Amino acid sequence: MLQKRLIELSKIAYQRDIVTYSDFLNLNELNILHTTPKQEWFTCYETYGGYEFSERQMVAFLPDALCCNKKYPICALKIEPLQKKFAESLSHRDYLGAILNLGIDRCKLGDIIIEEDYAILFVHQSLKNFIFEEFHRIKHTSIMVTEIEGNNISYQPKTKEISGTVSSLRLDSLLSLAFSSSRSKLVAYIENGKVFVNGKLITSNGYQIKEDDIVSVRGLGRFQFKELLSQTKKGRFYVRIYLYI
Repeated sequence: MLQKRLIELSKIAYQRDIVTYSDFLNLNELNILHTTPKQEWFTCYETYGGYEFSERQMVAFLPDALCCNKKYPICALKIEPLQKKFAESLSHRDYLGAILNLGIDRCKLGDIIIEEDYAILFVHQSLKNFIFEEFHRIKHTSIMVTEIEGNNISYQPKTKEISGTVSSLRLDSLLSLAFSSSRSKLVAYIENGKVFVNGKLITSNGYQIKEDDIVSVRGLGRFQFKELLSQTKKGRFYVRIYLYI
């Protein structure tokens, strides 16, 4: 169904010579997009989620490859407590649960960036006024919501540098280094369709990771394979990765 809907958006963009947009897509849905044969599309497409490192993203179908007349219908909203002194410590789950309790569909919401005393929510612009009017509390904490003008988000995810040796640059080896677990335990995540590399589902534990690839594991987190530093005399690879925290 999703693939059919995306192809229809591409067709509309082509026939009407306009840019069309999807809702926010999760990793599984983005994988459907990326693995659809090119001949199925009527146009080219781009994806974006409001900032450079976004995980949930919209698709823009472009009637012309050189088309620059596009503005994703995404708003960035800052959510912060009215009185920081009395505010609870709020998690990603707290923010997401409270916004979904308003009756908003998940597909209309992008990423939620959690900072020390506030969060940034990416949302479809059609819901901006509704959120301003209805979103006033998370758990016992009263909040205020403001729009970040121009959606000028310069966000660099917090990361933890991890360096170590692996037997190869296979996906399962790097997962073991990143998440400090055995390869045998992590293979289950790969086989169960929970591992994505640059937004594409990977089901082979022998998949070769390249520098700057971003690996996402549902239920564990994600990391960037930054670089191969050297090779030991025993043939192992000394690498550096950045684990998102």
